[in-house]
Amino acid sequence: MHTLPLILMLLGACVVSVIIFRRLALPPILGYLLVGTLVGPHALNVVPDVADVGHLAEFGIVFMMFSIGLEFSLPKLFAMKRIVFGLGAAQVLGTLLAVAGIAMLAGLSWQAGVSVGGALAMSSTALLVKLLGERLELDSPHGREVIGVLLFQDLAVVPLLILIPSFSQAPETMAWLMGVAVLKAAVVLMVVLHFGKRGLSRWFVVVARGKSAELFMLNVLLVTLGLAYLTEMAGLSMALGAFIAGMLISETEFRHEVAEDIKPFRDVLMGLFFVTVGMMLDLPLVLEHLAVVLAILVGLLVVKFAVVLAASRLFGASPGGAMRSGLWLCAGGEFGLVLLSLIRQTGVAPPAVVQAVLAALVVSLLCAPFIVHYSERLVMRFVSSEWMLRSMQLTRLAAKAMRTEKHAVICGFGRNGQQLARFMAHEGVSYLALDLDPDRVADAAAAGENVVYGDATRRETLAAAGVGRASVLVISFADTRAAERVMHHARELAPGLPIVVRTTDEKDFDALQRAGAAEIVPETLELAMMLASHALIQSGVPIGRVLKRIRQTRAARYRSLRGFFHGGHDLGEDDRDHEETRLGSVSLEEGAFAVGKTVDELALDRTGAEVTAVRRRDIRTQEPSADMRLEAGDVVVLLGVPEALALAEERLLKG
Repeated sequence: MHTLPLILMLLGACVVSVIIFRRLALPPILGYLLVGTLVGPHALNVVPDVADVGHLAEFGIVFMMFSIGLEFSLPKLFAMKRIVFGLGAAQVLGTLLAVAGIAMLAGLSWQAGVSVGGALAMSSTALLVKLLGERLELDSPHGREVIGVLLFQDLAVVPLLILIPSFSQAPETMAWLMGVAVLKAAVVLMVVLHFGKRGLSRWFVVVARGKSAELFMLNVLLVTLGLAYLTEMAGLSMALGAFIAGMLISETEFRHEVAEDIKPFRDVLMGLFFVTVGMMLDLPLVLEHLAVVLAILVGLLVVKFAVVLAASRLFGASPGGAMRSGLWLCAGGEFGLVLLSLIRQTGVAPPAVVQAVLAALVVSLLCAPFIVHYSERLVMRFVSSEWMLRSMQLTRLAAKAMRTEKHAVICGFGRNGQQLARFMAHEGVSYLALDLDPDRVADAAAAGENVVYGDATRRETLAAAGVGRASVLVISFADTRAAERVMHHARELAPGLPIVVRTTDEKDFDALQRAGAAEIVPETLELAMMLASHALIQSGVPIGRVLKRIRQTRAARYRSLRGFFHGGHDLGEDDRDHEETRLGSVSLEEGAFAVGKTVDELALDRTGAEVTAVRRRDIRTQEPSADMRLEAGDVVVLLGVPEALALAEERLLKG
């Protein structure tokens, strides 16, 4: 095929496959690999030679290493040094040595064993970080261990990219070449970091003064590819130069803008790289040796799980926490594919071995989300002490909750949760906060805050927090899926409990409302109102008019703020307007027309009023459903102008 039709075909296939895999909640990497496998020389043979797209795909590795360098932070590494350089090093070295030993017993050279061991030691940073965020486990003990190990794995790729090419040389020259490569890397690193740090920062300032996004982007590409070219000229890999470029820029104030600018190039070229990896996969050969592939897959999962479990226990983790870390990290990762591609190019391992390991690595990536999904059940099934720890946590939580009644349950004790707790405390409203960050909980509890460690998405945690006795439940984190789980359990435990939910914007409004939220607070709306109020005041608009506008906007957006109950002696300026929307309540006695009828059957909307809540035996139901049947003793809360309220009251009582 000619170049343009080939590129169009690859782009089209990638778009369709990534859409399908995202719908299935699977990593997009698998979509790229599938496309490469189908169009490669071992299947449909649309691209008979991987080299046709291989040179372009190499830049995917360059930009990936640049991104890793950009995220390289000495303070961050120092803060997590025990996990990163302790547990992380133990995991990588332990897996590498175990795989190398097995490979040598199977008749492979130690060079092949070390190379393949390095590839299998990697886990998927992109997938695991995404899953940790979705499950709100980034700050959990096993979440921190996973992040620390992934950081070390990312760093370990750099020396492996330098060493693996030297393994292909003759034994008598290999040691010399390895020493020269390491020395070259050290010299290049010292020279570039010493002379390039200040010069690069000043150069970026000069470029930024041009106030051109196009110029800034061109400069980023120049620096990245320029340093990659220099390291290649020095006999090292382009990936090392890109990593150094990222490290240099990470120390400047431009790192965040650079990260956003480079992301499209990185993602597209990495996708193309994984397509070329898929082209390497020889499906007929894999199917012929399927038993070997499955054996490697099982061995990979078992060995990595055992190494992480042992290392985590050695560094003081609980049996349950160590098992969670092992299950999260036991599958392969995208950097394993990068290293396998290098192993294939240099011929360090036999092609049949590379094919089998590649197939096992791809299948392990497919298994990773399912292993993570069932990890908690596996831990609870096989770690007996986990039940005791969970029971102790719930007991401590229940003991705190027993001392409170009509309290607020705050799910999440980050910045928003802490600010909310201060408002509650100032108004004399008791609260109980739940959070998954053990350090935050320990510090806040020591300072006197009523916060405990607990997962709000679990039914037993909410029950122990006393949601059945609470006056309100507040979800202070902006995660729709987790919020829906919290509300599902809360509705089962306390059907009439008002729930206030935070969300980033209004795109999830309908989903949260269906899940049972009484109020949904979008950050974008509140931010826009505060910006507008300050801008209007600075523009000379009277502050009274600005406050009234903000109040009207909030009233239109938040149902619980629409209208208020008027007293007989209210003489405020707004109360002189008889057409203002207000609240009214109607108590249904035995024999009232509305008793036994549903809200829909009463057709109160014809009067111009609407039912905003129904109180029944001290339980207030916000926005009752149309099929709710009213009973004697119910108090119906109405919203409307005075004339509409009067008509609705007459309808409820007399028909």
